[in-house]
Amino acid sequence: MDKTANTTNADPSTEEKIMDAARIVFTSKGYAATKVRDIAAQANINLALVNYYFRSKEKLFDLIMAETMKKLFDKIKPVIYNDATTLNEKISGIVDNYLELLLENPELPLFVVSEMRSGSDMLPKMTGNGKLFLESHFAKQLQQLQAEGKIKFHPINIMMNILGLVVFPFIGRPLLMKTGILKEEDFKKIIEERKKLIPLWIVSIINL
Repeated sequence: MDKTANTTNADPSTEEKIMDAARIVFTSKGYAATKVRDIAAQANINLALVNYYFRSKEKLFDLIMAETMKKLFDKIKPVIYNDATTLNEKISGIVDNYLELLLENPELPLFVVSEMRSGSDMLPKMTGNGKLFLESHFAKQLQQLQAEGKIKFHPINIMMNILGLVVFPFIGRPLLMKTGILKEEDFKKIIEERKKLIPLWIVSIINL
């Protein structure tokens, strides 16, 4: 009997095990430096199984990124396209959803930074051309404030500030832990506090 084929068919968790391992390796090494054998070693499975399920490193990366981006877009799009909510309500919704996603995927910010620094063209392929933000009601509300002279800077600064305030704690987390500034058990509490604080900071910049 073919043991490898039997194992493949009998273990439905193998695919997710490979994807979990790939997330870890891609985050630590970046897309370019990652080899399929690294993922197999992290998952503690045979290299042939990785190739059986995903065929190539690029396909595995695409699946992981598509899955993560879909989670983000599915949460954010209803918030920023809702024409019945105020700008303040949208800002609170964006912050809350981003932070929830990152609590579920804390490795994502470091992975994205690694890919950006490497000059990879994989992220632009997965994140689209910016239409999600530019065509949203949220963007139109910011543009209206700019047209009325209520904000005297490019509206994209608001989105950049939101992203910076949301993402940086996750990027800085390893250093904060190593230096003893932050304890693991306090991190989630701090993120919950930031769900309330970040919207207040952003609104104060807009001066609504």
